Amino acid sequence: MVRFGYTMMTEQAGPRELVEHVAAAERAGFDFSVTSDHYSPWLAAQGHSPYAWSVLGAAAQATTTIPLMTYVTCPTVRYHPAVVAQKAATLQLLSEGRFRLGLGSGENLNEHVVGPGWPAAHVRLAMLEEAVEIIRALFAGGGVNHHGQYFDVENARLWDLPERPPPIGVAVSGDRSCDLAGRLADLVIAIDPERELLEAFDRAGGAGKPRVGQLAVCYDPDRDAAVARAHEQFRWSAGGWRVNAELPGPAAFEQATRYVRPEDIAESIPCGDGTDEFVEAVRPFADAGFTEIALVQVGGAHQRPFIDWAEGVLLPALRASFDPKAH
Repeated sequence: MVRFGYTMMTEQAGPRELVEHVAAAERAGFDFSVTSDHYSPWLAAQGHSPYAWSVLGAAAQATTTIPLMTYVTCPTVRYHPAVVAQKAATLQLLSEGRFRLGLGSGENLNEHVVGPGWPAAHVRLAMLEEAVEIIRALFAGGGVNHHGQYFDVENARLWDLPERPPPIGVAVSGDRSCDLAGRLADLVIAIDPERELLEAFDRAGGAGKPRVGQLAVCYDPDRDAAVARAHEQFRWSAGGWRVNAELPGPAAFEQATRYVRPEDIAESIPCGDGTDEFVEAVRPFADAGFTEIALVQVGGAHQRPFIDWAEGVLLPALRASFDPKAH
């Protein structure tokens, strides 16, 4: 059975609103939640970017059952992996075991702010691998000393460590990241419904592990309004991950997407309130083998109507379509 999640997208809502939204998503019956971890929004029209870890701490207290997850945190430039391990362990304690640590190699958009420069893609993956090894060592308990190619850790220990450390997910986009995830991760994360990514993950050791995808949607009873909003706030997604990982800020994304039309975005993001269109947009992820799919409703001010609609209409339709027991 495919599980369906709710996305706290920090780029499009303030911290208090994000917590209110995930609490509403829990009441509506979403199976899990994920949270982006940004320093900047993709586009100025989105208008927000609070500190995700403070939001998650508040969400852990405002909810009781819905699983939480970073989607995703980069543990290499803006954050040192030893600090990420401490944050994740603390959040696992606050949430009473509901947290998963999703990691990725990052985007220049968020990581350039601390000033060391943006590494090449192969270096970012090597840094991510070393970071995961450090986080795993700290999760195991005891003191950790590490002097590697990219990171140093001096006599570090997590003094508040949960009995069950957070499962670690790794975001993938190609063969090298799939190999890393298959060897080191407890689950895989991908934003494209490509079966080949999951097969590469399986070959590297990931067979049987959860696989979490994500899909942007734009619910609105007025389809034209939904298309306009998706274009205004989500046209950055048209660039593809190889481009999106490199651009340095919202102004660059504005420039790079100036020729993207509303109808272009409507081809990749289901818009309006046509349930069948939303179900069919999910189908490629289910067919590819994803076990969990997190939905992103476009527009911070439009979360509550979406959550209400999802509770009464969308989630029942998705479960009827993708639960083998329903057939």
